[in-house]
Amino acid sequence: MTGTEAPVSASAVYTSAEFPPPAYGRALLTNRVLVRISGPGTDKFLQGQLSQSLDDVKTGKSPRAAGATPKGRAYCLTRLVRDGEDILMDLPSELAESIMTHLRKYLMLFRGTSMELQTEAQIIGLLGNEAASSLAGDNLNTLTSSGDTLELDSGFLIRTESTAEGLPRFELWQPGANDLALESIPQKTLADWQASEIAAGVPMLSTATSESYVPQMLNWQHLGGMHFKKGCYTGQEVIARMHFLGQLKKSLFRFRAAATNCIPAPGTSIMAGERSVGEVVNAVGFSDGSCELLAVIRHDAANDVLTADGLPETLLEQQPLPYTVSERENTEPKDT
Repeated sequence: MTGTEAPVSASAVYTSAEFPPPAYGRALLTNRVLVRISGPGTDKFLQGQLSQSLDDVKTGKSPRAAGATPKGRAYCLTRLVRDGEDILMDLPSELAESIMTHLRKYLMLFRGTSMELQTEAQIIGLLGNEAASSLAGDNLNTLTSSGDTLELDSGFLIRTESTAEGLPRFELWQPGANDLALESIPQKTLADWQASEIAAGVPMLSTATSESYVPQMLNWQHLGGMHFKKGCYTGQEVIARMHFLGQLKKSLFRFRAAATNCIPAPGTSIMAGERSVGEVVNAVGFSDGSCELLAVIRHDAANDVLTADGLPETLLEQQPLPYTVSERENTEPKDT
């Protein structure tokens, strides 16, 4: 990331998300794909590459995980779903090829184990309990926490994080072609779902941000994506040191900018005066011209007057997250 990326017009790239955000609806998540890992070495292979313990990926439980470089930098943020003896994982469409190419270098050591893109698969985001109850019925009350999963004839219904404003959210993973009728649920846009992800504090990596952050800087530990007591995996030494020694100096924040009619691109610098104190990870524009974003910010600058590079007149207003980032409580004051 160079910090020189210019903000882009909301209308130039994305359909704007509704404002106020919808409380009920479905969205086809075309920005993500599903990958299936199968064969006798599935768990051992993933155990050595991801931050999650495969023992915790089981029927009814689908935790998040991160893949990191030897230097502890995240190149993959994913969720793991147990499908029989196989594992399903989701990847950003723009990074899927590079992530799979990287992982296959290690997969070669596990004879008879494969990793294949599911070209007929799809992921549908569901906003609100009503949308999910149309699929799960009375079984919806079994999905009480993020990662709780219900296997349906149509796929896997997964509870994901609610927004900071309390909107329940779910994902329907359909590994194969399926003619499930969802017409009764109002169709929303990908931008509407992206807005709900930002409001839930869930980041997504892109080409601009891949390998830029240790997972904890993306709040991944507070999204259930880190298992700090599992065995060794690539990047584990750096990740564990940051966790146990309390060295986290920056993390993911949510901001809102009023009436910009622009969306800062991923990688855009966040400025405190003339000083860069962080970078945009994800952003979305709304129909009223405002935008919201997730950005990794230095803790000691979080309460400064902040703007996005290229938008010096538009102040960023910090917004709540649905979880507490406890590491921020240990922030030392800036040198004066």
